[in-house]
Amino acid sequence: MAAREAEFPGPASACSEETTELAIEGMACVSCAVRVQRTLLRQEGVHEARVNFATRHATVSYDSTAIAVPRLEAVVGELGYRAMPLGRPDEAVGELEQQRERERRAWGLRAALSMPLAAVVVVLVYGFAHDGWARWLALALTAPVLFVAGWPILVSAWTRARRFEANMDTLIALGTLTAFVFSLVRLLRGGDVFFDSAAVIMAFIVLGRYVEARSTARASGAIAKLLELGAKEARVVVDGVERMVPASEVVVGSLVRVRPGEKIPVDGEVIGGRSSVDESMLSGEALPVEKTGGARVAGATVNLDGALTVRATAVGADTALAQIVRLVRSAQDSRAPIQRLADRIAGIFVPVVLVLAALTFLGWWLIAGDATAGLVAAVAVLIIACPCALGLATPTAIAVGTGRGAALGVVVKGADVLETSRRIDVVIFDKTGTLTEGGMTLRELVSAEDADEYALLARAAAVEVSSEHPIATAIVAGARSRDIAVSPASEFASTAGHGVTGRVDGETVVVGRRGLMGQAQLRIPDALEHRGRELEERGLTVVFVGWDRRARGVLAVGDTPKPEASAVVGELDELGVQVAMITGDNAQTAKAIADEVAIDRVLAEVLPGEKAAEVRRLQAEGLAVAMVGDGINDAPALAQADIGLAIGTGTDVAIESSDVTLISGDLRGVVTALSLSRRTVRTIRQNLAWAFGYNIAAIPLAAAGILPPIVAGATMALSSVSVVSNSLRLLRFGRDRMAGAVARSAAPASEPPAARPPAEAPDGAAGSHAIVTPVR
Repeated sequence: MAAREAEFPGPASACSEETTELAIEGMACVSCAVRVQRTLLRQEGVHEARVNFATRHATVSYDSTAIAVPRLEAVVGELGYRAMPLGRPDEAVGELEQQRERERRAWGLRAALSMPLAAVVVVLVYGFAHDGWARWLALALTAPVLFVAGWPILVSAWTRARRFEANMDTLIALGTLTAFVFSLVRLLRGGDVFFDSAAVIMAFIVLGRYVEARSTARASGAIAKLLELGAKEARVVVDGVERMVPASEVVVGSLVRVRPGEKIPVDGEVIGGRSSVDESMLSGEALPVEKTGGARVAGATVNLDGALTVRATAVGADTALAQIVRLVRSAQDSRAPIQRLADRIAGIFVPVVLVLAALTFLGWWLIAGDATAGLVAAVAVLIIACPCALGLATPTAIAVGTGRGAALGVVVKGADVLETSRRIDVVIFDKTGTLTEGGMTLRELVSAEDADEYALLARAAAVEVSSEHPIATAIVAGARSRDIAVSPASEFASTAGHGVTGRVDGETVVVGRRGLMGQAQLRIPDALEHRGRELEERGLTVVFVGWDRRARGVLAVGDTPKPEASAVVGELDELGVQVAMITGDNAQTAKAIADEVAIDRVLAEVLPGEKAAEVRRLQAEGLAVAMVGDGINDAPALAQADIGLAIGTGTDVAIESSDVTLISGDLRGVVTALSLSRRTVRTIRQNLAWAFGYNIAAIPLAAAGILPPIVAGATMALSSVSVVSNSLRLLRFGRDRMAGAVARSAAPASEPPAARPPAEAPDGAAGSHAIVTPVR
């Protein structure tokens, strides 16, 4: 495995420092990832180890003179898992995706086997309890549920048991096997059986594992989508001759010709030509950037309207795109895995239950002199402690909560997301395409005193209709929205970075920036100049329209906030969550948008890497951060944040890098996601409290012989029903809000609310200092 020190920088003197990436197979829960990580860190020569359960990916930094990769693989193998080294980024993504798909399919087949068999077992045990054939058939159907579908869980529990450890798998295996073995003994002696308990518990757990595997199978999708963005081929210029070669063969210093509409294959410097380049995949901003000699360009950005000759300065793993890939992967892996509450308690609960069962048997045998009664009481203790309700407490609440969220247009990717969402302190919104509509529209039209607005816009649109520039598109759309017929001008000409000209009604009409007006010898009246400056101060892009020796008007285009943006900011304030905005746009435009939606904390002119760094800065202050974005440039920050929320109408990369997807792009989904997360986690805690409380109260009764095994099984089932019923209450979430929305839509229109004053930081938040640095 080649060293990758650029990804995980270490001390300059550590010449033997290397980093390897491993795919880990066989991890069943978050605590497995913690266990693998802890074991790797204990190895001599290992400096850093990060294991991510969601991606099944480990990154290990080590001293190659002290330990080798095969030894790392062997160490993981001794724990009962499988480690596989990953190759180049594209190969790694393919291997990880194959691993996820294998795991998802395997759990899907197990669920398909176990669920119908468990249902039949329930019918046999309760419908034909006194028929011998039914009880034998229940045995035959329960066996494959436990020993085929549940085999990985049993193996995991056995592996833990050999090391005197316990987790959720230990509880599941202990409960199901106890019910199965006791039922088998009772079957041979002609007594009641509890095969349904064993079958149903295992079937539900297997189904939960399938749902979890399906949600994590796409964890590497963000990186795969990023890698697909790069150009596949490059037009290399050698001795004045163009030759198409694979982009991977371009070397630093090569000359590359990029034609209009093509992706730029490498990072480089423009040495010839002039054009506009769409850099939205890096900056998130819709407005193209003008490029001429000496300008820097980034690979995977799109050349729009002119030919460029570029000298390659960075290729392959050194390009901006590759750096974003590393940022996403690093942010994903840097998330410290957390053990679920049930797993943490299980480490104490299981040994305690085993000791109590043993003491129960010994007490009845030695004190009461009745070993048989002692065995029955001990089995009752184990059955009453069977983690049926415990096993259902989290997955049922998650299933109902996430299902309700999907019905409301909010897709949450897992339980850890819900747990983290409930404690969010700060929500950072990206600007373009998130808080705003993400496209240029005609915002203002100002004409000179002697000019007709209709004629002004008609002539401007006639010239711009032949251009594909976003400003031109906005002007033409603005004209058509005012029922102005748009016919192309003649003698159309474009000056890259300045504007366009054309003949309309016998006049040469110029539409563009101040510089183009000067070149065309068109005078700008002082009133129009003053108005243009005012519009620019509001963050709008201004173009002048003129003919016959002077400018006749000003057109201002710009992005517009989404209708619900201001209301969402207000609702987040009410939840005690602070709000900030981050953007790659200039300070004037950023402040103008922030003022419209009443956000007073802004960071402008931020590059993709800086967005992730800003999130890290807030996290270093002890704040839990949610990032809301839609663009590729938001992917590192979405992955770095405690919770990443992606606008569903945005890019696939942003969606894959996030923890929550807002399907419709409606920002009210942010409030829904945070509120639903709080409600769901509260429900999970209630379920766990009931499940453990039930065990604590019932175990003494079972040990005293008051609860025989058959009653223990019935009360265990009642405990499960209680947990499921409590989870189903989440189905009512959001109905009051929906009813309120319907009522508001039916109410008469009213004046828009005044802008809110800046909100004070809530108690316990960051205090008096600003959450995000002010506009620069």
